[in-house]
Amino acid sequence: MLDLIRIELYKIFKKWRTYIGFIALGVLIPLIHIAMVLEGQSTINFMTRNIQESFVFVGNLLNTYLISYIILTSLAVHIPFLITLVAGDLLAGEATAGTYRLLITRPISRTRLIMSKFIAGLIYTNLLILWLAFLSLIVGYFIFGSGELLIIDGQMIIIFERNDVLWRFILAYGFATLGMTAVASLAFLFSSLVENSIGPIISTMAIIIVFLILSAIQVDFFQDLKPYLFTTHIMSWRLFFENPLDLKEIFNSASNLIIHIIVFFGLTLFIFNRKDILT
Repeated sequence: MLDLIRIELYKIFKKWRTYIGFIALGVLIPLIHIAMVLEGQSTINFMTRNIQESFVFVGNLLNTYLISYIILTSLAVHIPFLITLVAGDLLAGEATAGTYRLLITRPISRTRLIMSKFIAGLIYTNLLILWLAFLSLIVGYFIFGSGELLIIDGQMIIIFERNDVLWRFILAYGFATLGMTAVASLAFLFSSLVENSIGPIISTMAIIIVFLILSAIQVDFFQDLKPYLFTTHIMSWRLFFENPLDLKEIFNSASNLIIHIIVFFGLTLFIFNRKDILT
């Protein structure tokens, strides 16, 4: 199984599209850092404009934690597209290249083949989130230093001590990886249905956009449906920046994402095991 995973990882990382996500983050995040160096204080003044008359803020509020929180909030909706570029090609790419027959003639089962491709896709997803965390937290630390984390959410103001922040980010990035795994699983499912990787990419992003739109419509039917949509829980990493933590809500969101991952992967396995690759 390990040899299969290594082969699949080699296939993934020999394609130029695999590096689009890393390059995109490698360009966008430094640009955000530069913008915050130039205009960061203005951003903080804008965030606190309604409470400056009531509170006096001291310390280093413009720090790597605040910048990382802003980056994660801004890019979490866009990263799914970068994930689908690879996940949507895992199976469809084999169909496009006409290598399905060659794969199946090897002494491995279709189930092991699907599992190796899926695990390789998960490794790519984790590496992309780690790259995001490295650029945001580690590189940001050498530029902005550390400090307290100021979060303003509507009428609520939360200031976390610097010693109470890092573990929250670690868990938040881990939860973000779970959300992106659900996205990768959906793209993987669509990849098993078609013979061109463009289809899974477009289909996955279309579903995400539609679900997000439905979640935003203030109609009772759609609001009742909202808790069951996996897109609702992709942004639940924010729950780790509440005080106190809502462990029940975190568990519910994680369970929702895990169930979606299992269902998407199970459907992929069912479809591929019955797929006619000889025609």
